[in-house]
Amino acid sequence: IESKKIDDAVNFLENWGLRVRLGKNVLKKYGPFAGDDKERLYDLQEMTNNRRIKAVFCSRGGYGLLRIIDKVDFSPLKKNPKWYVGFSDITVLHLWLNQVCGLVSVHGEMPVNYGNPKKRKETFESLHAHLFGNAESVTWKGNFLNARTVKGELTGGNLTLIMSLRGSPAEINTEGRILFIEEVGEYYYHLDRMVTSLKISGRLAGLSALVVGGLTRMKNKGVPWGKSAEDTIADAVREYGYPVLFGFPAGHIPDNRSLYIGREAMINFRDKFAELVYC
Repeated sequence: IESKKIDDAVNFLENWGLRVRLGKNVLKKYGPFAGDDKERLYDLQEMTNNRRIKAVFCSRGGYGLLRIIDKVDFSPLKKNPKWYVGFSDITVLHLWLNQVCGLVSVHGEMPVNYGNPKKRKETFESLHAHLFGNAESVTWKGNFLNARTVKGELTGGNLTLIMSLRGSPAEINTEGRILFIEEVGEYYYHLDRMVTSLKISGRLAGLSALVVGGLTRMKNKGVPWGKSAEDTIADAVREYGYPVLFGFPAGHIPDNRSLYIGREAMINFRDKFAELVYC
């Protein structure tokens, strides 16, 4: 990540009244990574151990997180819990914290975009509310199937990263839960393969609801897929009869609202709008 983006993020967070401490290796470069595995693990472990740190912001979506997540000791969080913030590849961290540690984390915008003029103000208002305990609900207009009030624990994140954790201690548990998914830059056939894989493994049958965020820059490979990303998902889960909600404002989009992964929520419907309310 460029140093200017880190500087912009520091200024942004300080304007919220936060004191910012940077990881020792945050500006390191090692191929596509911010330092080698040991350096990145050091930073994440040090922030986890430090009792004075109240929130850990992942500077950007980091593929490299998957390479070190099983080596992080999260036991200090039992006595000193804190927020972890990020999305996209940071889904790995959210699911590990939720599935392995039983903790709640913040699926939200990352420092790399805190100075991005394309991001809407709602993105940062939502992040602030989730960090400071003022988040109550999100209302949005979209396309909905089987609209009815439901309740469940929120889980999910980026679909590709959800699939990358299959067979690990953090493999997603969806039974009775509200599953949130988002995706970016994937082929339509790959989206279909991932959703179908979740289906045949039983991960889609027992949901309380399916909430779909941004499906951004989806693409064909050779022969056109023939239907939208939304229709691909809807066709896979139509038989189950639970609510399916498209258009949730989260993901690789300008309006990227935050979500508490691991917290109970209720979904209500009113006219053409849906509302997600934390319990």
